[in-house]
Amino acid sequence: MNFYNSTHQHYCGIDLHARSLYVCIINQQGETLLHKEISANPDALIELISPYLDDLVLGVECMHCWYWVADFCDDHDIEFILGHALYMKAIHGGKTKNDRVDSFKIAALMRGGNFPLAYVYPRNMRATRDLLRRRTNLVRHGADLKAHVANTTSQYNLPPNKVNLKNVGAREQLNTTFHDPVVQRNINLDMAVLECYHRELSQVEWFLEKQAKKHQPAYFYLLKTIPGIGRILALTILYEIGDIQRFESVQKFASYARLIKCKAESAGKTYGTQGNKIGNAHLKWAFSEAAVLYLRGNSGAQQLLQRFQKRMSKAKALSALAHKLGRAVYFMLKNEKIFDEKRFLTS
Repeated sequence: MNFYNSTHQHYCGIDLHARSLYVCIINQQGETLLHKEISANPDALIELISPYLDDLVLGVECMHCWYWVADFCDDHDIEFILGHALYMKAIHGGKTKNDRVDSFKIAALMRGGNFPLAYVYPRNMRATRDLLRRRTNLVRHGADLKAHVANTTSQYNLPPNKVNLKNVGAREQLNTTFHDPVVQRNINLDMAVLECYHRELSQVEWFLEKQAKKHQPAYFYLLKTIPGIGRILALTILYEIGDIQRFESVQKFASYARLIKCKAESAGKTYGTQGNKIGNAHLKWAFSEAAVLYLRGNSGAQQLLQRFQKRMSKAKALSALAHKLGRAVYFMLKNEKIFDEKRFLTS
């Protein structure tokens, strides 16, 4: 957890909503200079805070509509900080909770050096990252549709369809599988959506690759030197990291990628782990997939996994391999060096 501890003359805390803002500005002595609700409009916001722009820092809690506030501050040369939603528990405590109280608490946290920071993702790469995440959601929905086809086949006691629904011919083959026209119409609906996904997502993936070569071409090339990491995993790791320099150490990177678990201890006693859901779920998925794919046809990696399994279960051994890959990626991107498999397997 990182806190914002710089001092300023004015601290502006905003309780952010989709259609409204509750703005609170306090000075260095803790006096409230402004406390007002306005519409979520850039013109209204700049008019309200213009008397206090001298040495001002503006902070909001991380929620879905923080993008425009960050861009607003960037355009007007205002320092912007983003509060980590899971760490900002101080604004959710207390007997009374409303927008007015929350905005004051945000400003007070900034003034007191207790404002927990989240990463403000670069403006030029933000939309591409969101498109990549959208693509992932659609692919997972496509997998649900394929599972529905398999389940329906079993439901009517038909032989399994040993076809790859990625192929056009395989999807057309299912047009005459079921005798009941209503059941067939249900399957045809799945096939129609899968056909649309296949057509659109192939174009999206090509577009994402072009964007990656424009934003971080070195990262994209280096990541693809790891066996098992192809285009999609490389894109996911690239855009979820953003800039590797934002991580001060490999331990902080591993924690952000959910590759390690943190012990909960008190008075010398251990109470298991906590914070397992804090971090980037997309990076956790990407490195878990990379670990499995790295093992395919790789005798050296399989021997490494067997060495891990002498000390732990197979599931934990796979997690350890994903952690090791994550550490390797950190140093590869940090030092701009390709993957050294010999060093990876022997270290």
